[in-house]
Amino acid sequence: MAAPVLLALRALNLGDLLTVVPALRALRRHHRDHRIVLATAGLLEPLAALTGAVDEVLPTPTSDALVFSGPVDVAVNLHGAGPQSHRALDALRPRRRIGLGRPELGWPGPPPAELDALHERVRWCAMLADHGIAADPEDLRLPPPADAPPGPARPVVVHPGAAFGAKCWPADRFAALAHRLAPLGPVVVTGGPPERPLAEQVAAAADLSEDRVLAGRTSIGELAALVAGAALVVSGDTGIAHLAAAFGRPSVVLFGPVGPERWGPPEGPHRALTHAEVRRGDPFAEDPDPALLAIEVDEVEAACLEVVGMGGCVATAARGTETP
Repeated sequence: MAAPVLLALRALNLGDLLTVVPALRALRRHHRDHRIVLATAGLLEPLAALTGAVDEVLPTPTSDALVFSGPVDVAVNLHGAGPQSHRALDALRPRRRIGLGRPELGWPGPPPAELDALHERVRWCAMLADHGIAADPEDLRLPPPADAPPGPARPVVVHPGAAFGAKCWPADRFAALAHRLAPLGPVVVTGGPPERPLAEQVAAAADLSEDRVLAGRTSIGELAALVAGAALVVSGDTGIAHLAAAFGRPSVVLFGPVGPERWGPPEGPHRALTHAEVRRGDPFAEDPDPALLAIEVDEVEAACLEVVGMGGCVATAARGTETP
């Protein structure tokens, strides 16, 4: 007899998946006799496998594209408060529904407004707790992937891109920082295919060779392997920051329109930098948020040296390097 199916919906991006790893593991522990199907972007399948909580990935780019053939015993909405995601799961006719509460749609659970102020990892664990499923928001670490990483060993990973301009620290500052970080390890610049011109701009200004530009040249598994072996990761508020947290690698994350209290890294060798006092708060704006622009290169460099545990001689060498 086939195992009953638990289908969890999280049809979002890299960082979004990594923030629900604790919730997925809690579902795995609570439903040991179920086949766990995760509806998410197909390219994230290698990371879903690393969680140890997912039996199958159902490629689903958006909640509206959710299609599953066969009976679903338990539907879990880890996507949002609905109504679109709730209705997409309702169409599967599950026996049980687990998610944020929408009584008008027949969904039990905690009111979304009660959890909105929580960190994203904590939010979904609290939702499960309301349904009687114990979850630990600190259960987020992933084992290193088997993929062979591109580029040099123990790299300093600089990731200048983000989904929206509001979250992008200026390219010239990333370049100045990359130049200063050379004493910490070989610097590489990452990003997706659309971000390759930005990566090339940063690398050129930092006097890095073309082979150090890995943007557009890595699969999701290769990027994960690169981060898992990194000496340091520096980025804005985007998916690669969550990869660094998942693998416990030293990281510095620059926050603009949205503060670290909702999406920031956990305790450990990580630092979140922002200037909330000047925050505009529009995450979809085309230009960088003032809270991001207020972060200076010296401030980021100091945080980098702190998280990698470097001492006085390297700090002096890094600060003494001429800025391009």
